[in-house]
Amino acid sequence: MSNGAATRVRRSREKILAAAEQAFLHNGFLGANMDRISEHAGVSKQTVYAHFQSKEALFLEVIAAMTGGAAHDIGEDVEDRLDDRPVGDYLATVAIDQLRVVMTPRLMQLRRMVIGESERFPALGRALYENGPKVSIRRVGRALAHYIALGQIRPCDPDRAAQQFNWLVMGAPTNAAMLLGDSGIPSRAELQAHALEAVRIFLAAYAMPGFTGDRAAPGAT
Repeated sequence: MSNGAATRVRRSREKILAAAEQAFLHNGFLGANMDRISEHAGVSKQTVYAHFQSKEALFLEVIAAMTGGAAHDIGEDVEDRLDDRPVGDYLATVAIDQLRVVMTPRLMQLRRMVIGESERFPALGRALYENGPKVSIRRVGRALAHYIALGQIRPCDPDRAAQQFNWLVMGAPTNAAMLLGDSGIPSRAELQAHALEAVRIFLAAYAMPGFTGDRAAPGAT
């Protein structure tokens, strides 16, 4: 395949995924129409099926693309370069970035859709968890092991502590957005304040005696 042909195939696939994302988020799996998706993508229905063998395959690809994209935006698909900066700085930066990316109407719609389709597609919930919270927890767990070695965090199971930190950060905002819709998504300032308070509470439990780690996160105002 020539470079030009490969580029056309890639662009066609991207258009289909973008159109399908809108269709699935607004109408759910059953309500999304393949004819409408092909029309919005500007390609033939045959082209859609040439890229994706079925509506189910297209749906699963949309979910994978959205969850993987969120992980990339947060930086969870790369390993942090850990140094000797205070653990409070690191955790505040992670929490603020995670809330900024995840707490959006688009990703909250995705979460609701996955829950609604969990009976029909039981693997979806697992995929969302493995591409979202699990990646974040693993990332923070690696960092906490580093900060235990530096003497900033008391000896503990870093993965268990990371799980507690993740839900301390994400639990309340996510629950509000899931139950109240877009109006339940906190403002950017509210999310930042929540992130810093979550870090404070976490460090009150896990910081070594005499170490507060309370320097403000870079860019926090």
